[in-house]
Amino acid sequence: MRLSDVLPAEISPPPGADAIDVVGVTAASAAAAPGMIFAGLPGTRVDGAAFIPDAVARGARVVIAARGKAAAVPDGVTLIEVDNPRRALALIAAKFSGRQPACAVAVTGTSGKTSVADFTRQIFTSLGRSAASLGTIGVIKPLGAIYGSLTTPDPVTLHATLASLADEGVTHLAFEASSHGLDQHRLDGVTLTAAAFTNLGRDHMDYHPTVEAYLAAKLRLFTELLQPGQTAVINTDGAFASDVIAAARARGLKIMTVGRDGETLKRLSLATEGFAQLMRISAGGRIYDIRLPLVGEYQAENALTAAGLAIAAGEDAGRVLATLETLRGVPGRLEIVGEARGALAIVDYAHKPEALDAALSACRPFVTGKLICVFGCGGDRDKGKRPIMGAIAAKNADVVIVTDDNPRSEVASIIRSEILSSAPGAIEIGDRAEAIRQAIAMLANGDVVLVAGKGHETGQIIGTTVVPFSDHDEIARALSAIEQGQSHP
Repeated sequence: MRLSDVLPAEISPPPGADAIDVVGVTAASAAAAPGMIFAGLPGTRVDGAAFIPDAVARGARVVIAARGKAAAVPDGVTLIEVDNPRRALALIAAKFSGRQPACAVAVTGTSGKTSVADFTRQIFTSLGRSAASLGTIGVIKPLGAIYGSLTTPDPVTLHATLASLADEGVTHLAFEASSHGLDQHRLDGVTLTAAAFTNLGRDHMDYHPTVEAYLAAKLRLFTELLQPGQTAVINTDGAFASDVIAAARARGLKIMTVGRDGETLKRLSLATEGFAQLMRISAGGRIYDIRLPLVGEYQAENALTAAGLAIAAGEDAGRVLATLETLRGVPGRLEIVGEARGALAIVDYAHKPEALDAALSACRPFVTGKLICVFGCGGDRDKGKRPIMGAIAAKNADVVIVTDDNPRSEVASIIRSEILSSAPGAIEIGDRAEAIRQAIAMLANGDVVLVAGKGHETGQIIGTTVVPFSDHDEIARALSAIEQGQSHP
């Protein structure tokens, strides 16, 4: 392709751009090759402009850098200075890929993104669309799943993925928009149909200096990426919903609200029935009674948000709401692993204060005995949330077991002590597998055990080593031991 063909309209082409052939774009100098564009991105620790000589030595034909950041480049290499190299990279990556599913909807928020994206995919699929979802648990598509770990991939990977999905015949995509991805402009080249907001709480305070900065990053989805006239779906039951509504209105977006105070999809009532929930919804002047096969009030919020996204994408409201009765829970999100002694074992990804509070509250209606909570906090992450989560667990659970959860480079016992400082009476068991075994061994009729923090993850990060570990597998193993009559698995 010619350089002039891949530069977005907001970047003035340099002299001779029509005669410069380029074959791809990268922000990793090690991936640079003859004919490529290299983007030197500003970083928190290292400025990517420092790697321009390496990229040029590997054959990079064009270099993009922040104004005043690049040293002189040799003859035969074109330098383009821009105000925002990250945005330039995203827009150029989109130009190179050139295709994506015809309908793409995004969801942002602190909690619920993964469930909303997956539920939306399920709804589209039930309505006969060829649909996929992209987010924390990876790419799930009609032809299978590719599990990953990044909520919002880098722009080059993202657009290669979108192009691949389009080539496979995927027409509808639902994906998560993380605060990091939004703040770093990774999504700026994606053409959206609609977007949704779940809620906002304390998270990623190791990256965002304040909650206000965290909110501002989330709002970019509505104030910059969605175009006037497109639809913002907002969960009115989520914190900061009014801020998002105001931002969406100022942008000239259509506003669709869902939840107890929702105008588009209004939740009139919610009641438990076994391990399901009965939900009554008012939509378009009609009443719909839905049996939602999911545990937890916030899963009802997520299901309604997903329904709103599907409707915003042009699907019929009645048909969308009917599909909610067939939803399946997302791995590691209030996932019921099994039962023993008349008790229930659940695993959830909750690793932040609001999420842990919500998960425990979701489990409580199913408890007639005691609610047991097993959790820890990650190392090299927001330390301020540790005592907060300890207090939440102590307040909402009857038995608290504090254990390890990806201690990384920190001393695990210190992390546990910071949690225990606000969780009087909690039991400390550092070994996560042993903590789970002991929790399962405690179960009696009417109890519920919630193992929180890792969800779908299949590894425990200790130092720089990832040790194979699955909460789901450990719980299943402990439940199996009980079934075989062992007093302590």
